Amino acid sequence: MSTRTTGGSTPGDDVPVRRIDRILAFMSLGLLVLSIVCFFAIIVGSSAGADMGSGLWPTIGVIVYIAPPVAFGCLLAVLIMSFVRRARANKAR
Repeated sequence: MSTRTTGGSTPGDDVPVRRIDRILAFMSLGLLVLSIVCFFAIIVGSSAGADMGSGLWPTIGVIVYIAPPVAFGCLLAVLIMSFVRRARANKAR
């Protein structure tokens, strides 16, 4: 059962989602998941006695620090783009 009216357009009509919005949203989700996986890998690796100064461990450590701010930036970009698009759609009416 839909709550949309069948008449004219209302200000609450949804604006279509663009491809770039989906890409940025899923990039943000992927970066957050990657950061969490790397965080747990560091916990498991350090408890197993791995040498954290060699191999891939420094890269994994950097991912834990870099990925969340980049993911937040992607989410902000999606949010700002959707606000601008919605404002333009409402202004055109």
